[in-house]
Amino acid sequence: MRLLNAVFLIMLLGVGACWGQGSAPVANSDRATAYYHYTVAHMYAELAANTTNRTDYVNRAIEHYKAAIKADPNSVLLADELSDLYSQSGRMRDGQTDAEQAIKQNPNDLAAHRMLARIYVRQIDAQKGRVNETMLRQAAQEYQKITELAPKDVDAWVWLGRLQSASQNMDAAERAFRKALDIDKDNEDGLTGLATVLGIKGDGTAAADLLKRAAEKNPSADSLSRLADAYEQMKEFGLAADTLRHALELNPPNAPDLQHKMALDLISAERYDDALEAYKDLVADDPTDADAFLRMSQIYRQKHDLTNARETSDKAKAIDPNNVQVKLNEAYILQSEGKAPEAIELIRGVLQQSERRSYDPAQLEGRTGLMEQLAVMQRLADQTQPAVDTYRQIAAVDPSKAPHASANIIDTYMGAKEFAKAQDEADAAFKKYPNDREVRVGRASLMAEMGKADAAAADVKKLLDGKNDRAIQLALADLYVKGRKFDDAAKALDAAEKLSDNQDDKIDVWFKRGAMFERLKNTAAAETEFRKVLEVMPDNPATLNYLGYMLTDRNLRLPEALAMIQKAVDREPNNGAYLDSLGWVYFRMGRIPEAEDNMRRAVELTPHDPTMRDHYAEVLFKASKVREAVAQWEASLREWQTSSPAELDTAEVAKVRDKLENARVQLARQNGRQ
Repeated sequence: MRLLNAVFLIMLLGVGACWGQGSAPVANSDRATAYYHYTVAHMYAELAANTTNRTDYVNRAIEHYKAAIKADPNSVLLADELSDLYSQSGRMRDGQTDAEQAIKQNPNDLAAHRMLARIYVRQIDAQKGRVNETMLRQAAQEYQKITELAPKDVDAWVWLGRLQSASQNMDAAERAFRKALDIDKDNEDGLTGLATVLGIKGDGTAAADLLKRAAEKNPSADSLSRLADAYEQMKEFGLAADTLRHALELNPPNAPDLQHKMALDLISAERYDDALEAYKDLVADDPTDADAFLRMSQIYRQKHDLTNARETSDKAKAIDPNNVQVKLNEAYILQSEGKAPEAIELIRGVLQQSERRSYDPAQLEGRTGLMEQLAVMQRLADQTQPAVDTYRQIAAVDPSKAPHASANIIDTYMGAKEFAKAQDEADAAFKKYPNDREVRVGRASLMAEMGKADAAAADVKKLLDGKNDRAIQLALADLYVKGRKFDDAAKALDAAEKLSDNQDDKIDVWFKRGAMFERLKNTAAAETEFRKVLEVMPDNPATLNYLGYMLTDRNLRLPEALAMIQKAVDREPNNGAYLDSLGWVYFRMGRIPEAEDNMRRAVELTPHDPTMRDHYAEVLFKASKVREAVAQWEASLREWQTSSPAELDTAEVAKVRDKLENARVQLARQNGRQ
């Protein structure tokens, strides 16, 4: 019997422990004696495992192991098996006592230190998940002593590195692993241990290089999987997927798990076609793999292939009808199909189904996140009060999110032009949470919307408190734009850009700056900023739409504008603003039927936008549908009348009035001729 089951940390113990006098070379005759005692000890250990007279056989096995170790004190194998025998026979304390007595007699007894270190290690996790800090510290001290007595002991250095890492002594752990690699540069445990430490310390590139060395030296599914994990930490998802593909070529027993992981990495790398092929292979091997069908559906939805998204979603649902993620995916498909009420009801049903009296932190986070998605859907569907009710439910379920919910309620009422209700919410929230940033910014946004941009900016500036705060600078820029203080907005955006650590952060700044320049009628400067965004994110729908609309509104490069806007609509086919842009570019190009179709859908989805109503009226008037045009211009004026002071554009209102009067005159003439 090989007694090698009780282990701690990553793998079997790599070092031995034995009793002996020093570490001088052992004569051949002593090795023969050691082998004899080992054979007998091994026999008794086997008997102890297979008979009822266990205690006697264990005692005999221990005595013969000790005799073998005395004959060959440097044998790792003997120490390993004796340590395992003490552990599995429940006599670890006896082993510890024997080792401690040997060290007391000879403080430099290397074999005894190895035995004691091994025993301490076994007790670190004795309570299954609760680390015994005393044993952890004592094990580290023993391995430190072993490395002093045997500085070329690679396994001792590796174990010292592991223990220092477990104690959060990362610098000491790094030194220990590097010592091991100085002795054996290709030691797999040393490479993976040092890689783990460097990853924790934030040097993902160096960690990946070490794991790559380990995988090249000993390519296995485990070593390649560790390398893939490192690439994932570095957000190099393509490299992670390719590494896992190599692991799968070795036909590991956990191949389905690795293939699922590879497919997820392919999705993160936006290699959707490759991910689809991986999931198709999975369902070919296991037609009951609901998760694979679900992922396929999500990919098809990402690719705007709603037919296949629906088909694979239905397969996932047939396999696992109560799966919450499957139901949520179905809701998102419904939303993409323009069936917002059905999508909303489905999510409400999921929330009702998963309702509990209490939730653990993870459940609570998931539930409030889903409720927030529901509120967004309700807002997009022009369901203002239901959205507000949903935000209030978030606050009730998780009071820590109450300020966040209030800020969203303010924004919801503002979007619906219910400014009195927004003001009531802002006043109540500010009184209850006077120091909450979200509440302060939401209240300030309302103030700016109502024509008090200077006071709003002054209040938000207090949140800076002399600190460099990118989010507050962006909020200030929005407030200044609402107040038409464009010079101040430009300064806030410049400050935000300096505080942006990466391109993703800079994208927000570039987009806002482009929108600011567009409002200033500086087309060239606006396009420069929008192009910066598209260079990083070529498919960003908001930027494609904004740039395409700007070119259309100025009657510039219409074919190029059409291509950009169409791309945005393809990604979000039920976005009213994008459909308005598409209708507007068709109108500019003289393609009236297509313009009318898209404008009609736009105002259905976004009924309170005065500019969209004006555009739709222009199209209808051009199509000689004067009566319908009059109705849309009248609706446009009504929406302008309910707009906030910041939104109100008196010049545009005057233009709409002139167009309405002209249309009414023409309609009267038509009626007179009838």
